[in-house]
Amino acid sequence: MIHSLRLVGVALVVAVLGACASAPTHFHTLVPPSAPLAAASAPFVIDVLPVGVPPQVDQPALVLRQGTSGIAVLDGERWASPLGDEIRGALSADLAARLGTHDVHGLPRAKDAKVVRVQLDVRRFDSELGGNATLEASWSVRGVEPAAANCASRVTEPAGSGYDGLVEAHQRALGKVADQVAAAVRSVAAGQTANCQ
Repeated sequence: MIHSLRLVGVALVVAVLGACASAPTHFHTLVPPSAPLAAASAPFVIDVLPVGVPPQVDQPALVLRQGTSGIAVLDGERWASPLGDEIRGALSADLAARLGTHDVHGLPRAKDAKVVRVQLDVRRFDSELGGNATLEASWSVRGVEPAAANCASRVTEPAGSGYDGLVEAHQRALGKVADQVAAAVRSVAAGQTANCQ
């Protein structure tokens, strides 16, 4: 009995030491560092709706594309929040900075507030270490009818050989999509149907 207890104790010590020696987990965010707002304040607010993402990449870990059909799920490299929330947060921050307004999603607002709604649905979110970060998305912008835009974007940014460089490439790709969305938001807020860039 004493021998069995000693073995259990040794096994627990080995397990604890093994857990302490495992590689640390790194967390990444797509939300860019805060940027100054646009010089002029917009006469409208935006409502950035929840973002849809493909199920293959909709998980806590970064997913790398390998070759033509392989993927690698990196348990040690994780998103700070669910990927759809990361993309929505990045798009919201980018649009607020570009347009000089703020995102009122989920917040109470006055009945007469001029709100422009933005919906983004990610169709492809590819990550290639040492290759490219690719973002394909369909998106829409809605204001007071009939002003609207229904568009699609495809952006590819070169990624470095490290995980930080890859995430920064996705930040740049989202920033370019935000440029296109911001142009449409300005048109729709002015009561015009926007042309896709």
